[in-house]
Order: sequence, then structure tokens, then C-alpha cells
Amino acid sequence: MSIFELAVACEVFGIHRPEIEVWNYTHQVLAADRQPVDAGNGMTVHTDGGLDLVAGADTVIVPATSSPHGAAERTVDWPVIEAVRSAHAEGARIVSLCTGAFTLAAAGLLDGRRAATHWMHAEELERRFPAVSVDPFVLYVDDDPIFTSAGTAAGVDLLLHLVRSDLGAEAANKVARRMVVPPHRDGGQAQFVETPVPACADDDPLQPVLVWMAEHLDEPLTVEELAGRAALSPRTFARRFVATTGTTPLQWILTQRVARARMLLETTDLSVDRVASACGFGSAAGLRTHFTRVVGTPPTTYRRRFTCAMAG
Repeated sequence: MSIFELAVACEVFGIHRPEIEVWNYTHQVLAADRQPVDAGNGMTVHTDGGLDLVAGADTVIVPATSSPHGAAERTVDWPVIEAVRSAHAEGARIVSLCTGAFTLAAAGLLDGRRAATHWMHAEELERRFPAVSVDPFVLYVDDDPIFTSAGTAAGVDLLLHLVRSDLGAEAANKVARRMVVPPHRDGGQAQFVETPVPACADDDPLQPVLVWMAEHLDEPLTVEELAGRAALSPRTFARRFVATTGTTPLQWILTQRVARARMLLETTDLSVDRVASACGFGSAAGLRTHFTRVVGTPPTTYRRRFTCAMAG
């Protein structure tokens, strides 16, 4: 199992909070096997009981599995699936954290719904369960009464969202303050996804062009100029480019420029104007527009967040 996602659920709901007058949660850790669970890394989890205690619960939280691909192949454990299905049928709120979405999908609870999971496993979830609309870019999805989150820290975002929905913003803010986390984060998983340059065969005419493009992102780049460098017509170049990279030349350039901007914002103290110029956006306004659309948060907010993360 993945200990973090279980631990944050226990942190949010399993601690008595006398400073919050409206706090009314009771909390149990359950498992299909009543015996202590080996969580790996030298940790063992002692549970409060078996899955029979799921009956009557208002909220059921399914944390991450440590091997989502294997879980997907096995369609996870049937006792857990049946417990989740029964709880849903009884009107419980069902929540998954990170790859716990595989369990919900195997139970059929995500069919026809939008759902989130860790971006590294989003493609696998979509492949194994095509009836699920997987969104790999958001931190969490509220499709009441089904709630799914992305990986690791995004589980905290979703759990605080549940507290906010149940008890109000003041209660959620107090929990967040005690956990020393922001009560709400802007943006989505896109700010944590790496964008690699596609590899081509050595004799592919696109290979040197892709390298050249990556080295000249600060310059105006046109399809006509790039096609000339590849010794192809613009139409053939565009078609070949999509077949190789899965996207158009202009979209690839935009994605790489945003990736370069992310790197500069994280690792330098260049002004937003300088970053915009270095990445080929021309102006700070252009950078803000494209960066916010792709990453989900403005450049200054992104820099502040990652600067604080590195300082911590």
C-alpha cells in the first residue's frame, strides 16, 4: 500500500479538533484482512476492523495502491469492490486518493464520470476503463457523491475540499493551518508534468530540426522556415511532424516554451519580462496568457510556490 495517502486521510479526519466547534467526524481504518497490514518501508498499519464496518459509513475513502498497474490487471480485490459498491448504493460519499481511482473504476462507480488520478497513471486508467473520462490535469474532481484526486499532495487538496463542503471555509482553513498547508491551491497537475523532447531515428530529417527548435525558442519560428531546414515542403513537414510528435509544430513550440519558462521561473530570479523574452513569448502578457492556460496557474504564483517548496 501507499502510506502517504492513508496517512493524510487519518491526519484530516482522525484527529480530534476542539478548536473547531462544529467538528463531528468519527474515523476508522478498515481492511479486508483484519490483521495488521504491512505498508512497506518498515511500517505496519493496525486497523480498527474489517470491511463489514463500511456499512453505515457516511464517507468511504479508498487510498492509493502501491502498484496500480498490477491492481488494474487483477481488477483489484473483490471484497473491497463489493464494500465500495454497497456503500455507494447506501448513499455514502465515495472518495479515492491517487491510484485509489483504479478501485472505484473496477467497481464501476466511475463509468460515465470524469475522474482524476496521478498523471503518471492517467493513461493506464483510461486504457483499462474506457468508460471513465480521465482528466490528467486537475488536482481533484468533485462529481458528488464520487470524488477522486490526483497523486500524493493532491489528496490533501481534496480532503480539505470535503471539510470545506461539510463544515465551511473557516473549519477547512483551521485544518489547513494546523497541517501547515494552503487551504486551497490554484492550478492543476500540469505544473508537475515533465514535457520531454520526442526522440527520432538518427536519419529522420526532423531530428536536427527538433534540436534546433529547442535551442532557438526565443526566436520567431514559422512552419515555412522549419520545413526548409528539414528539406520538406510545409505541408509534408507538418504532416510528418504530427506523426512523429503527436502534435502540430506550433503547439509543440508553445509547449516547449512553457516548459522553458517553468525551468527559468524555478531556477533563476529573472523578471517575468526577461523570462518571456528568453522563451519567445515577446511580452510578459503573452507569457501570462499561455502559461496560465497550459499550467493552470500564473507565472508569479508558480514561481512563489516552487520557491517556497525548495526553501522548505
